[in-house]
Amino acid sequence: MNVELSSIEQETWKNSIIHKLDGRIKLILAFMIIIYSVYTTDLKVLLLLEIYLIILLLFSKVSISYFIKRIVVILPFGGFIAIFQPFIKEGLVLYSLPFGLTISYEGILFGILLLSRLVVCLSAIVLLSSVTPLDSIINSMKKLGFPKIMAMILNMTIRYLFVFFNELENITKAQKSRCFNIWNKKTSYSWRLKQVAYTIMMLFLKSFEKGETVYYSMLARGYTGEAISFQEETPIMKIDYGIIAITLIVILSVEVISLNGFI
Repeated sequence: MNVELSSIEQETWKNSIIHKLDGRIKLILAFMIIIYSVYTTDLKVLLLLEIYLIILLLFSKVSISYFIKRIVVILPFGGFIAIFQPFIKEGLVLYSLPFGLTISYEGILFGILLLSRLVVCLSAIVLLSSVTPLDSIINSMKKLGFPKIMAMILNMTIRYLFVFFNELENITKAQKSRCFNIWNKKTSYSWRLKQVAYTIMMLFLKSFEKGETVYYSMLARGYTGEAISFQEETPIMKIDYGIIAITLIVILSVEVISLNGFI
């Protein structure tokens, strides 16, 4: 079954207070939380930030299962860095393992800190993408002063991820129709590995050809390097300023409480 961007953005069609916020405000809010979560080293502060994001999630009416699934899918791509910290960071040795490996107390704490930061950052990004369509995010980036070419590249990159996924699906279907199964242990492992390499090469060639086709199509339509698109001018409402003010108050309050040792 082909995957389309619209099928991923179904949650953005819902109607809630968070959905109605200006795209620029939601983008700034996500950046604020991400920057502060990277800055802080207090696990309790990160926990409070996550609770605040969950409260916003509840107000947005986004499906909690959908929210968790998206975080779980992305988490392994950065989570493995945190997993290795107990083995590579020096400190008080808690356990000694074969092959000279050790687990340090400082490594465990640092790994938990990295994982907590990652969860908070992913929660902010997933919440942003769950309440804001891609076009709105791109236009908001432009209004905030991001270079137009960067916004266009990001827009095309995200959209073509779905195109490449569909191309990969077509390739795997063609392989299955020819009785190829990568998990079939009756065939030689080296042969299966070679077929996987062929698949990767074929996907690369198809993506290269697709990129050339799109580029020539853009040139044929008069593209000169300037990414020009319609941007609807929408005023920032009082509720937008209110959400930013609440987020600032939450961050400052948590920081002050943390510095004074109340948490």
